[in-house]
Amino acid sequence: MRKVPATVITGFLGAGKTTLVRHLMEHAHGRRIALIVNEFGDIGIDGDLLASCGVQGCTEDDIIELANGCLCCTVADEFLPTMQALLDRPNPPDHIIIETSGLALPKPLVKAFQWPEIRSRVTVDGVLAVVDAAAVAAGRFADTPEQMAQPDHDNPLEEVFEDQLACADMVLLNKADLLDDAALGRTHAELAAKLRPGVRVIRTSRSAIDPMIALGLSAAAEDDLAARPSHHDGEDGHDHDDFESFAVTLAEIADPAALEGRLIQAIADHDILRLKGFLAVSGKPARHVVQAVGTRIERWFDRPWQAGEDRVSRLVVIGEKGLDRTAIEAAILA
Repeated sequence: MRKVPATVITGFLGAGKTTLVRHLMEHAHGRRIALIVNEFGDIGIDGDLLASCGVQGCTEDDIIELANGCLCCTVADEFLPTMQALLDRPNPPDHIIIETSGLALPKPLVKAFQWPEIRSRVTVDGVLAVVDAAAVAAGRFADTPEQMAQPDHDNPLEEVFEDQLACADMVLLNKADLLDDAALGRTHAELAAKLRPGVRVIRTSRSAIDPMIALGLSAAAEDDLAARPSHHDGEDGHDHDDFESFAVTLAEIADPAALEGRLIQAIADHDILRLKGFLAVSGKPARHVVQAVGTRIERWFDRPWQAGEDRVSRLVVIGEKGLDRTAIEAAILA
């Protein structure tokens, strides 16, 4: 019996994973694709965006959202039962796409495919790592001189980023349009030096890639874990004590542009890694999406508010441990 292929999509916060998933769904060409979406924090934003995108296959029946956790930590409790339920459907999917949290380590998730309950029925077709080209070029994941001067320093951003690259079968150097040719060339070379032999780096904008390239790698990643080194090899589990998230609830927003200015200032002042959510804008029938990676913010209206749905604005804030929640909330709500 043919194993169902599964693609693991990894990448740091805001790299473009959800955009990639949507692109793959838009060009599925009739394949039945099931999505498993995992987020760091209590509120799921990405699954909601996918379910409301209007693309065939991106419906609530096709999307399984695992929030308030990370798949690399909860494979036994959440992931394995979810996979078994998908495979036991009367009409199982042709392909499974798993979008991990931006803080997830992909290797423990790939290792879960060795479990007897699913090993004979599904295989990891490939691990796709989505990389924010502008963030790498800006040195977001590199050690600062102060950190390098400390003999026992830790850089949790760099560790997660490098673990995601080390497990990848293909890397999407995304948001390539934000860099000039020289900077893009340097960033490409920097990434290539960190990868296993044979791993391709493909430059993309808005995560646009032909599904014929991204799906069908036949990597069987679960069979060569030893070739995918991790900073956390040998550890019993993995946690995310270096990071935290919280949600901010707002009333209806009269001026989204003014709010954007406050968000940019709060992000800069508190080194917020990721901010995303939905806004209810006064006088507007549609929901307003906010997506921020560093101080780069995108906003758009995605769908009408549904009947009976609370017109509430909620933003999720993610950063390294020690975020000043009180000060951030005050800055956003000012």
